[in-house]
Amino acid sequence: MADLIQHSSRQLVHLCPEGLGVNQYSWLPLHHEDKRTLQKNSEKRLLKSISVWIQKKFQGTEHPPEFNCIRRCVLPDLSVFLIIRKQFPCYTQQILTEHCNEVWFCKFSNNGTKLATGSKDTTVIVWHVDTQLKLMKTLEGHAYGVSYMAWSPDDAYLIACGPDDCSELWLWNVQTGELRTKMSQSHEDSLTSVAWNPDGKRFVTGGQRGQFYQCDLDGNLLDSWEGVRVQCLWCLSDSRTVLASDTHQRIRGYNFEDLTDRNIVQEDHPIMSFTVSRNGRLALLNVATQGVHLWDLQDRVLVRKYQGVTQGFYTIHSCFGGHNEDFIASGSEDHKVYIWHRRSELPIAELTGHTRTVNCVSWNPVLPGLLASASDDGTIRIWGPAPFLDVQDAEGLNGMNMKHSIHS
Repeated sequence: MADLIQHSSRQLVHLCPEGLGVNQYSWLPLHHEDKRTLQKNSEKRLLKSISVWIQKKFQGTEHPPEFNCIRRCVLPDLSVFLIIRKQFPCYTQQILTEHCNEVWFCKFSNNGTKLATGSKDTTVIVWHVDTQLKLMKTLEGHAYGVSYMAWSPDDAYLIACGPDDCSELWLWNVQTGELRTKMSQSHEDSLTSVAWNPDGKRFVTGGQRGQFYQCDLDGNLLDSWEGVRVQCLWCLSDSRTVLASDTHQRIRGYNFEDLTDRNIVQEDHPIMSFTVSRNGRLALLNVATQGVHLWDLQDRVLVRKYQGVTQGFYTIHSCFGGHNEDFIASGSEDHKVYIWHRRSELPIAELTGHTRTVNCVSWNPVLPGLLASASDDGTIRIWGPAPFLDVQDAEGLNGMNMKHSIHS
């Protein structure tokens, strides 16, 4: 324990907010060596208190498997900050079992009030997000397993795609449950990915057989790009540029207005999926046999490779999340959910409980303490803050004045 705490000190000081006392001397008009000494002493006191708190809290107790993450959460990165704010999703709050086969995809709506889950059983279930998630609607009519979904910008519509042999996509009105559009251009197509244009009036779709279409809400073809074997799609906020990962292990930007394209990301292994941060600057890639990679799209450079996740050639979907999207989560073939701070290569949490591959994770964009994971074990797990991390726990964490940080 002592070695682990000592190993964590640099990251803790670097990431811990000033309200926690570690950087409280940075304003002093002292020689930099004096300030460094004061800060180091403060750090030692904080880390010692963390150690005492952990040993007291966990000694002689048994917790469910997911609580194995707590020691990792508390130490390497934002541990104290996360626990004090009671917003870190490391505890299974609910297990959804309504699907009757593997669950391949899950996605919170943009306003955070709904969760859509898609399964090999061909159904899409829309859940209402509350203290406990409640089944809102079951969307049927899809003839294949549901491997990917996308919410419209206003959350009024939901599009679902199937696996490689699926030549159709389905567009539902979420409120009424009505199937508005069932689109298919050719029985030879493979439509496995979809992304909405920010205007909410168009979407792009494609697959690995060379289809790449732009369509309206009625499924009418507006534009197409020939010969692009699409793995995953994303529309940027400029309403013109579409990012597409392809079978050449790259992500290219396509402009449907002037029909130009350019290379943005080049990997050495297949890109199984990717997602983009809200500001459009960063892309998170799940790369076959390599794991999770973070790219800067503006500078076109690889920023970081995250360790821990088991990634073969299954399609696993990762996500950004938490305050300011400071965190990253991914499923894994070893049945776990891994969470990292964006600036740290090592995971700060490993969430256990699933019994088969975790295919997809989705972090609620409005509620930073809510995370969903979908697995081949047929369940969706809803992760939230551990219930025993109350104000008294936080105050006992390091013996300092924490109330400002707790309630801010």
